[in-house]
Amino acid sequence: MHPIPQRCAHRPLSGGLVVPYVSLIHGGHAAFGTLDADRARTAFLHRLCQICRHPLDERCFLIVRPADIARGHSPEPALHPECLPYTAATCPMLNGQATHYRQRSVLASHPAGRPCTDPACPCPSRKPDDDHAARSGSPADRYEAWMIDTRHYQLVPHPDTPDLPAGISLNVPILRERTLREATPTAAQSALLNLVHAVLALGTPTDGMFHPENDN
Repeated sequence: MHPIPQRCAHRPLSGGLVVPYVSLIHGGHAAFGTLDADRARTAFLHRLCQICRHPLDERCFLIVRPADIARGHSPEPALHPECLPYTAATCPMLNGQATHYRQRSVLASHPAGRPCTDPACPCPSRKPDDDHAARSGSPADRYEAWMIDTRHYQLVPHPDTPDLPAGISLNVPILRERTLREATPTAAQSALLNLVHAVLALGTPTDGMFHPENDN
């Protein structure tokens, strides 16, 4: 198991894994992969690391997908350079173990992935955002980590609620880029790749076959 960063030594564990500060906690269980909207907002506004909750230092990393590049902002709070390797190694979506986004049905659309029967729980109002709903069940995207100088940390306001941040701007100088995982091929891409492999296998010479270039 990947060693826990010293910055995260104070964080609670679930299944031996660090529970990120911004993860949704529901019924005492950590919903890994689902952001707590209130904590994410706090992390954005106060420049906190989404994993350890400590203030960001001189440099930080942003998690980026192709769709984020098109929109011009990363929808997740930033991470410390020390927290990124642990997250990249233990998060199924970032280390490639998860090939598709979690399927969210209409009947089980709670952010924690399970129905809530407690009428006193404030969670029913926390519905998955449109981005999560659109990705439900789809092949995983390509993920990259972009390092920026924290001096260039700029929040992008949400178009409908300007007082709430939609994410961190990507239109700033990038110091370093690191690929965390490649995108999962679609069914059509996989079929085409399998066809190419089959054609190449048929055309691969084997011992005992006639090779015109070797015929003297």
